[in-house]
Amino acid sequence: MAVSTSFWRRNGLLLALAFWLLPDSGRAQSLTVILRDSLSQAPVIGGSVSVPGTGVGAATDVRGEAVLTPAPAPGTRLRVEALGYRARLVAAPTAGTPLILQLAASAQAIEEEVLVTATRTNSRLEDLPTRVEVIGEEELTEENGIKPGNIASLLGDLAGTQIQPTSPTTGNADLRIQGLPGRYSQILRDGLPLLGGYSGSFGILQIPPLDLRQIELIKGSSSTLYGGGAIAGLVNLVSKAPVLGTPQLTFTANQSTLRESNLNGFASGRGQRVGYTLFAGGTRQQSTDVDGDGFVDVPRLRNFTVHPRLFYYPKNGQLALGYTGTVEDRQGGDAAVVQNKTTDASPRFFVTNRTQRHSADLIYTQDSTNGGSLTVKGTASWFRRGVSTNTVAYAARQLSYYSEVSYLHRYGHHTLVGGLNVLGEDFQPLPAESRTPLLNDYTYATVGGFVQDDWQLTPALNVQGGLRLDHHNRYGTFLLPRLAVLFKASADFTLRLNGGYGYRVPVPYVNDLDEREITRVQPLRGLGAERSQGLNGDVNYLHRFASGLSLNLNQGFFYTRLQDPLTLTQPAAIDPNDPFLPLRWYNAAAPTVSQGLESYARLRYNGTEIYLGYLYTYARRRYDALNPNVPLAARHKLSTVATQEVGEHLALGIEASYTGRQYLDDGSTRPGYPIVAALVRYATGPWAFILNGENLLDYRQTRREAVVFGDRANPTFPELWAPVEGRVFNLSVNWKLIRE
Repeated sequence: MAVSTSFWRRNGLLLALAFWLLPDSGRAQSLTVILRDSLSQAPVIGGSVSVPGTGVGAATDVRGEAVLTPAPAPGTRLRVEALGYRARLVAAPTAGTPLILQLAASAQAIEEEVLVTATRTNSRLEDLPTRVEVIGEEELTEENGIKPGNIASLLGDLAGTQIQPTSPTTGNADLRIQGLPGRYSQILRDGLPLLGGYSGSFGILQIPPLDLRQIELIKGSSSTLYGGGAIAGLVNLVSKAPVLGTPQLTFTANQSTLRESNLNGFASGRGQRVGYTLFAGGTRQQSTDVDGDGFVDVPRLRNFTVHPRLFYYPKNGQLALGYTGTVEDRQGGDAAVVQNKTTDASPRFFVTNRTQRHSADLIYTQDSTNGGSLTVKGTASWFRRGVSTNTVAYAARQLSYYSEVSYLHRYGHHTLVGGLNVLGEDFQPLPAESRTPLLNDYTYATVGGFVQDDWQLTPALNVQGGLRLDHHNRYGTFLLPRLAVLFKASADFTLRLNGGYGYRVPVPYVNDLDEREITRVQPLRGLGAERSQGLNGDVNYLHRFASGLSLNLNQGFFYTRLQDPLTLTQPAAIDPNDPFLPLRWYNAAAPTVSQGLESYARLRYNGTEIYLGYLYTYARRRYDALNPNVPLAARHKLSTVATQEVGEHLALGIEASYTGRQYLDDGSTRPGYPIVAALVRYATGPWAFILNGENLLDYRQTRREAVVFGDRANPTFPELWAPVEGRVFNLSVNWKLIRE
């Protein structure tokens, strides 16, 4: 029977409404599954959700969402998988109700699945617009068997960095990034400022690798992330954390031919609500006069460090409380004095540094299921350093603090994070403990705010923009923009470009000052902050062949312009070595510019790895027309590493580098030199034994020139451009127990 047109006009809307009111079985419905990273709450892209044995499934998009149509019946088992995560089996809910799942990273995740915390968004390494170099736990474990006492040599292995010795008597060292001195780099521990100014002198020499899970290095201007000081870059040291149901106990003993002894231990454990980690270790180094000139090349050292942390895990949150205590006694100078073998009363040079560092920190995070995360953290540090020589003696203490509250929220294609922070530093000489006065005391305070947006414009294009506003109580206000771009041109090619502004406020005492010069530094007057502009970029190629071979090629560049650089000078005099001449800081009229290229290639195949890197640095002081080259910034540096696993228990490694010609402060040059190292590692059960040899060619600066001049009571020391300790072997034993 025909139905009139007027019937449809009158009743069409009612029929359509009736269709939507039919039971679910009368039409096809869909199920939306949303996958999130359990730590960062970031969308998991490219994961799969399927009904086993049916062929029904879907992949997650850039929002981490997968849609199954038709929806499986409630209670149906779903298999959820994603590269780098543990697979899950879950029951399907009622159709129409989104299913939100959090995936935990797999212990067997691919090597590039590294979570980086220094950029504030807890993103994966390969997804970051900012280039970050990461040293993982495996490399730190290896370094613990080579140099258990500190991480200095490990940081020097990173492309674009250089560990530069600064004193032949105290063994101090400077971390240089992209050709700039160490005072232009910022060191963090778990995202909290760790070292600086007077207290930064021996910082990287007091941090053992056994206590760390990973090290993150961001090269180039990073002041927008954490405030002033990160002009050349920043290093974030990430502490180990306990693993649920997996207690760990590790001991390391080490002995070297330079008479260095180390004994370190680490323990951790966690239940559902509470957990802990504990590191305790000590270093005993006997003084050694390697070249026989009567002055020690390796100082006498006694160091002890303890670092306990307590963890509490409320629902969707974590609270970590920590304390770090370090005491150290370091002495160098005339070997007869240091080794208590003086036979006459004639004056002889010696220098003793006695330091104490006590720090407390708190980090609280609270996550929510809607993509938000609140973080509150703070640290306070008390540092005391007493120095005595045969001519001067002084002591000072430095108090520093940092507090921050930030909030991270993921909204669609955006990851937004913003926050406020307050930091400060109070430096005071201790006249009662000094016979030589220090002329500087200061109290700094900075209030800052920051905002950052990671915008996933397309699956291939990610833009990260940031802005920081800091107000310093003495040097004014700083506005610091930053922009970074990541473009995934293909599955194998990635391009990054990032740039930003930075600043650094003047401090009177820096790492490369001789202890006797510190008393001559005049009060800071009429100075302005140093400001910088930096640009970094790289092209990365990573391909995994079907055979299991992995090839990684990277070509990068960097450019940093430092405005109003601070330089330390003394007035002209007949005798430039007069120990009583004052030293004054002033802002130079022209900038310092450091630029260069970084290249590396890495091959991995089963148990074999080969690395080859090259760094070209062109760093110039444009304010010094006579000697424009930045001192000790090697123009060329080559490095290579090859490791091979032999069977289940044995591993072999060799490392070689060549540091090219360097300029000294007076414009003279020094030749390039090679360094070769090798190790053998044997592991069985909980035991690991490492035999390591450093500087096998025994290249020393003292083979080409003296490093001590003048009389024995008041010698002078030239700039150190090469090692002075020579060839050294060490044997370490590591015992590790992990209960599953």
